[in-house]
Amino acid sequence: MKLSVKDIAQVALFAALTAVGAFMKIPVPVVPFTLQVFFVALAGVLLGSKKGALSQLVYVITGLAGFPVFTQGGGLGYVLKPTFGYLIGFILGAYLIGLLTERMKTKTVLKIFLSILAGLGVIYLLGVAYLYLINNYYVGKSFSLWLSIYYGFILCIGGDLVSSFVASILCSKLLPILEKIGVTTTNEAA
Repeated sequence: MKLSVKDIAQVALFAALTAVGAFMKIPVPVVPFTLQVFFVALAGVLLGSKKGALSQLVYVITGLAGFPVFTQGGGLGYVLKPTFGYLIGFILGAYLIGLLTERMKTKTVLKIFLSILAGLGVIYLLGVAYLYLINNYYVGKSFSLWLSIYYGFILCIGGDLVSSFVASILCSKLLPILEKIGVTTTNEAA
């Protein structure tokens, strides 16, 4: 994939927005949620599959390089944190959201929301699986699959569903405007 200066700027912008989203915490009982998934969804829909995934890859690499852009800091050791699977999920989730959106003939709120839900499914699948594996095989906790699903999915999904729906409404309004002013939202450089 050949990237133009505009593409690089878009990728960097959404990597930065995801980093900002890590620190925009909305306090709810038990598990506060961040706006990272919101920006992952926007990246997938507005940038397309390849650039959306690339923006999240840049975000993850930036954090692993030691910059404190994750919710609990940064550094290579973050790979061993139980929540690292969600970060991997951001990359694949943005790709899937973008891919599904690119294939839509008409981009309605419902269709965009469904594509975001598919990406959210990938994020949670990888996140919960990683949570289970790290706790059981690295941390040494006896952490059942049920506890992984409860803490890694059930307690968190509500806020992400709301932010995903808001993202789908926002994207349905932004896409026609971006197309009208000549800003493409697909992977034209691919």
